[in-house]
Amino acid sequence: MKENLWETKNWFVSPYNYLNEVKEKIRLPEKVSFHDITLRDGEQQAGIIFNKEDKIEIARKLDEAGVSRIEAGMPAVSKEEKDAVKAIANEGLKAKIFTFARCMKRDVDLALACDADGVIMEIPSSDHLIKYAYGWTVEKAINLSVEATKYAGEHGLHVAFFTIDTTRANFDTFWNIIESVASEGHMDSYVLVDTFGVCSPEAISYLVKEVKKRTNKPVEMHCHNDFGLAIANSLAGVIAGAEIVHTTVNAIGERSGNAALEEMAASLEVLYGLKTGVNFKKLRGLSKLVEELSLVKMPPHKPIVGDNVFTTESGIIAGWWDRAKDKRPLEVFPFNPDFLGFEEVKIALGKGSGRASIIHWLNKLGLEMPPREKIDQILEKVKILAEEKKRLLTDEEFKFIVKDVKIR
Repeated sequence: MKENLWETKNWFVSPYNYLNEVKEKIRLPEKVSFHDITLRDGEQQAGIIFNKEDKIEIARKLDEAGVSRIEAGMPAVSKEEKDAVKAIANEGLKAKIFTFARCMKRDVDLALACDADGVIMEIPSSDHLIKYAYGWTVEKAINLSVEATKYAGEHGLHVAFFTIDTTRANFDTFWNIIESVASEGHMDSYVLVDTFGVCSPEAISYLVKEVKKRTNKPVEMHCHNDFGLAIANSLAGVIAGAEIVHTTVNAIGERSGNAALEEMAASLEVLYGLKTGVNFKKLRGLSKLVEELSLVKMPPHKPIVGDNVFTTESGIIAGWWDRAKDKRPLEVFPFNPDFLGFEEVKIALGKGSGRASIIHWLNKLGLEMPPREKIDQILEKVKILAEEKKRLLTDEEFKFIVKDVKIR
């Protein structure tokens, strides 16, 4: 079968994604890369603590998954944090290692002491945050930004200038800060930050386009998930021309979290046809590692990496799968399980099961196929027991039901 962009051996999605009438309305960069912030913003989720060994292990897995930049931490936090960042920077990974830094020379010195490749340099950019949260003037924010970014650039660090609260800032104020840094300080790229997750995708698109009109520097997207829009907003930013996306594994992060690496990578590559360099087979293992070390359990329906991504209970869907699996396995699921590191499709036994589910399980367990009326009796008992227990049934419970029905 000749592959289309929307139907390959690995996925089958909507052909409308690739219509010329759709594609001509969006502006996509030639390449999008990921700056993963699991080890810094991800760890800011209340209750998450990564020690040095945890951070090194996660960094290795991020590198294996094809992430091009890893924000290893903020060395100013503690000696232990500094040691962890330095250890990661000296792991010999392919990914570039960044630190998170305030616009202060001493934070730049810490990044240099950690052998980092670059720094994310933050400064507040909304008048109200500058005044009420920091007790500064805009002039002070500008002066600190110019001095520190220039110092970082002079010492050979890549500087990604990060304006806190961009999406609630007066445009003239945050642009004044950016322009001052670009002309008097140093900026290799600019990070547009939806600090409190309060922007709509349309507004993000507008802001990125306005920034792109005024600077030739790469634009990075840093979106929080307070309204559940971190992925949508990051995609809107890319469609408007942003080239780098900040992500966390499993969408962990401050308050409601950040844009999920696994969801962002799959959306860009599968729905938009952009090569990301991500090894999708590695994402599930990476997710499980972060789940284990963060102690934040993922829901089974978590997109891309959740345990139930290729599990169905519905009898109707089970029937579809049984009829299509050998001829068109992607008819029922948008992805090939192997593409995302899963072994197989699973048909679960529960209240939603149908006759096709019972037949599937009888074959799977090598049990004798009873007459149709017995199958219906088995199905009825499966539904009753599942509802009583409020869960899926086990192999042994199913075998017991089959034996009980056949004896009767």
